[in-house]
Amino acid sequence: MESREQTLTETKGFYKLSLLQRIGFGSGDLAQNLIYQTVAQYLLLFYTNVYGLPAATAAIMFLIVRLVDVVWDPLVGAFVDKHNPTLGKYRSYLVLGGIPLTGFAILCFWNGYSGSLLYAYITYVGLSMCYTLINVPYGALNASLTRDTDEITKLTSIRMFLANLGGLAVAYGIPIIVKSLSPDGKINSSESGNAWFITMTIYAVTGLALLIFCYTQTKERVVMAESETSQVKVSDLWKEFKHNRPLRVLAFFFVTAFAMMAIGNSAGSYYMIYNVQAPDWLPYFAALGSIPAFIFMPMVPAIKRTIGKKQMFYVFLSIAIFGMALLYAISIIPALKAHVWLVLVAQFVKSTGVIVATGYMWALVPEVISYGEHTTGKRISGIVNALTGIFFKAGMALGGVVPGFVLAFVGFDEKNTVTQSAFAQQGILWLVAVIPAILLLLAMFIISKYELEDSVIDKINIEIEERHLNN
Repeated sequence: MESREQTLTETKGFYKLSLLQRIGFGSGDLAQNLIYQTVAQYLLLFYTNVYGLPAATAAIMFLIVRLVDVVWDPLVGAFVDKHNPTLGKYRSYLVLGGIPLTGFAILCFWNGYSGSLLYAYITYVGLSMCYTLINVPYGALNASLTRDTDEITKLTSIRMFLANLGGLAVAYGIPIIVKSLSPDGKINSSESGNAWFITMTIYAVTGLALLIFCYTQTKERVVMAESETSQVKVSDLWKEFKHNRPLRVLAFFFVTAFAMMAIGNSAGSYYMIYNVQAPDWLPYFAALGSIPAFIFMPMVPAIKRTIGKKQMFYVFLSIAIFGMALLYAISIIPALKAHVWLVLVAQFVKSTGVIVATGYMWALVPEVISYGEHTTGKRISGIVNALTGIFFKAGMALGGVVPGFVLAFVGFDEKNTVTQSAFAQQGILWLVAVIPAILLLLAMFIISKYELEDSVIDKINIEIEERHLNN
């Protein structure tokens, strides 16, 4: 006679996914990263040195765009949960949102209206809104594929592997392509404007093709019936946040993690150009922000089984902090600073910790969705992903606002493409090492409050499926 666990495994919730399905889903994050990572790493540099906006002006714009997201994200989340488009409840937005996202991404890096603040606002707000239109349902799509925690871990491992492949393509490829297309061979001058436009066109169109591939390889299986989600409201977002403690913990972790990444990423190009004074090494420095993923992300399922997910967070967050300390020490000791390879080693150590810790956090989103379903009876994946979207964009906002204001405070000279004052270099170093390290210490404290161990979430998922069997 079959056991209850075997029966549950064969019900609609606990699906096993093929390798192609995992790769197909992960290609969606690869696609988004071709745009997101370009914006995170290079948009501030483009605005200040190519487009011609003052650093403080760009910082204010980044903040305002994120405030727009605070209103827009929950509207998208509620809409996604409430509606069932013909092309799929969640995956349809990969195509419907992907087309306008491609257009706005290209226009964001067009220098045709150089210096126009209005044009910058229109294109950046449009890009951000379209990104939400993809990212929120894409996050919900993750939780709709299966309830199986082992499958979620494997899925997240492949997803983050591919996401970092996108990050690598951006980090290493964009400086090289822009430099090769730029008349003066620089990426941080007004003459490189057309090179940025062509490069972004290549990356955005490639991203759209990958979003379509993701659409073809995914299938939604764990979703609430249309009758159960017809009454979803934006106010459910705040109710869910109030009653779902693990979601609150994860949300605040997202803020600190994304702020740390965004601040470090946006400052990286300034750091290599002005502090290390090795702009030719920028592609290698930036690439090392993604390369550790190809080594360590495939190991995540085994590491988690061995030491548990909380300990995994502690270990890799500590590694990241150690890497940032190395980067700081190398940068202030002249004898060490002269050796660029030491900077690259420190970047590799830092990135190893950051990638594993921030990569695995996405596996926790389906857990907090299941916790909410267990508590309230509603599986409102769109709402939950809208909430996490608000918080990770809050982190991104800090990633745009903090560097802009710090650069303005230390007197960064946007017109100088070669050197900066000692104080400006110190400010850049704060952005690359000091501020991110402080945020990681805070992230370590926040994740210590997360209470959904694997045994707990497995029990929750089984009880949910028992309810479905008994109804």
